[in-house]
Amino acid sequence: MSTSLPDATQVERSDGTIQLAVVKERHFKAPIVLAVLTVLLGAIVLFVPRDGTSTFRLGDPSQSFALPNVALPTAVTCWVLLAVLALLTVWAFWLAWSYRRQPLWLTIAFGILGVFAFLVWAAADGLVPVSSLLFGAVSLSVPLVFGALGGVIGERVGVVNVAIEGQLLLGAFSAALLSSITGNPFVGLIGAMVGGVLVAFVLAAFAIKYLVDQVIVGVVLNVLVTGLTGFLYGALLVPNEQQLNQPERFGRIQIPLLSEIPIVGPVLFNQTFIVYLMFIAVALVAWGLYRTRWGLRLRAVGEHPQAADTVGIQVNTSRFWNVTLAGAIAGIGGAYFTLVSVPQFGKDMTAGLGFIALAAVIFGRWDPIRATLAALLFGFATNLQNLLTVLKTPVPSEFMLMLPYVVTILAVVGFAGQIRGPAASGKPYIKE
Repeated sequence: MSTSLPDATQVERSDGTIQLAVVKERHFKAPIVLAVLTVLLGAIVLFVPRDGTSTFRLGDPSQSFALPNVALPTAVTCWVLLAVLALLTVWAFWLAWSYRRQPLWLTIAFGILGVFAFLVWAAADGLVPVSSLLFGAVSLSVPLVFGALGGVIGERVGVVNVAIEGQLLLGAFSAALLSSITGNPFVGLIGAMVGGVLVAFVLAAFAIKYLVDQVIVGVVLNVLVTGLTGFLYGALLVPNEQQLNQPERFGRIQIPLLSEIPIVGPVLFNQTFIVYLMFIAVALVAWGLYRTRWGLRLRAVGEHPQAADTVGIQVNTSRFWNVTLAGAIAGIGGAYFTLVSVPQFGKDMTAGLGFIALAAVIFGRWDPIRATLAALLFGFATNLQNLLTVLKTPVPSEFMLMLPYVVTILAVVGFAGQIRGPAASGKPYIKE
């Protein structure tokens, strides 16, 4: 929601024929979302009050030292945090009314305090293991991050990558199969990248060469891969489970000293090879996109392919190879399912995470760092659902199952409405 009003100051030329007015816009969408969330959280605390003490465990068993637990009075802490959230919401409305942009830190602060208030309410007379919660959030975010990186590259070069789900699923299948045959997880990882490349290759061929609608091709590929992997699972993996569906998995690699950092040390520096590869991939894509000739050409093709063509860039060739690269990156995310998370491949095991990764691309404004943060948010929501089940909160189990998707919808609708994607994304280029 936004309103536009002309400023009182006007400029008139000497002949009196032209007047210029400065137009300002008020954007109320984000403040309204914050207000709705504050009211909902207030309603939960008011109508389902919980007393007792909420305990937060800051230490981790893998560390050589122990941090003390933090115990907070549930009811008092909830109301204090609600008051702070209300003040932040009022501030957001004041900024919008004053024609000012809402700073990113305000949204981040609201989100952190809101989640903390909900955890305090949910953990009445219970225990919240902070490091375990964050560790699980990072783990669940890994396939989302790789999928989002593939989506960012694809859309930045002008191709909407709706087939992320298929790339994740075929990557998981290929990783499980090759790792089981060879007993080497690195061979499985390469196989996952090949699986993602195959799906991306078909997407690029139909969308770029044959000019088929990119969204339709992506949806068809997702259905095709789902059916293909389901058939191969039943016909090949189930009868030969011991030989073909027992992949050798990556173990954790603990980094000395860094893993001893309180709270975040075990979360970030006691992980598997694929997680460390994720850190490197995010940094490389972010650096390459904005600091290299490759990134400049990629963005030029996605924003103005005609202009890129006039300076000698092969638009469709660039799109083809970058979509293929995006598929390889997304395939690594699929490898996480069978080489780290689950000991074997299962039918439809990606469970729609490719579409959440696509939402992270939009919420992240087609930027690799922002998309990674969005993926971490969705991963945290998924892990929070598991924690709420353990804490036995009075929240219906159906709502807890839909929590990650509710967060996805709120994020995309509430905070991504004013952003613009790459100008040529989804539009085929026909050289004149």
